[in-house]
Amino acid sequence: MTIRKAPFVNEEYYHVFNRGVDKRQIFNEYKDLNRFFQSIQEFNTIEPIGSIFENFFRKSLRSSTPKPLVSFVCYCINPNHYHFILRQVVNRGIERFMQKLGTGYTNYFNKKYERSGSLFQGRFKSVRVDSNEYLLHLSAYVNLNDKVHPLGSSTPKWTKSSWEEYVSGVKNGFCEKDIVLGQFKNSAEYKEFAESSLIDIKERKEMEKFLLE
Repeated sequence: MTIRKAPFVNEEYYHVFNRGVDKRQIFNEYKDLNRFFQSIQEFNTIEPIGSIFENFFRKSLRSSTPKPLVSFVCYCINPNHYHFILRQVVNRGIERFMQKLGTGYTNYFNKKYERSGSLFQGRFKSVRVDSNEYLLHLSAYVNLNDKVHPLGSSTPKWTKSSWEEYVSGVKNGFCEKDIVLGQFKNSAEYKEFAESSLIDIKERKEMEKFLLE
């Protein structure tokens, strides 16, 4: 797999990832992690929302739910990096969403901690998911990413992933799970596959470019 330079294509799937500049943590407390996840939800819209604070008041005036820019298949948010599997819904959806997410959260973080400058390490990275086999194994890698590189005991484990959503048997939820779970008898079978796949992934050299820590 090569880092993608071609334009994103609607209805295709992409692995999107990035980390904090200089490998720094992007969450200093659990409230920051929750704010990042809130940003993921609120900035995923074709409409401009301004800030999350402004959007709180706009929501009450809307008569319908705005169309999203992307659909999430899986995600894992770690103390200093994140991984998403996204399906692009509208033209330039991934670019627009990632720009809004990066700018919005950086503004929040910089204001809160009285800092300036970039929070993330340049432009986000992306790889097109070009086969079903890759999608299945990548879903395991992303869902269980906090277990790929265990953090030291002195580092707070502020993480959040879609793993529980996949293995709990919940039909609805934040993620578009059918593209993956529809290929297994049930969530228990997927859990067994994912945990086995993770062992293999740790040993595969071609995954090294995704190891961001």
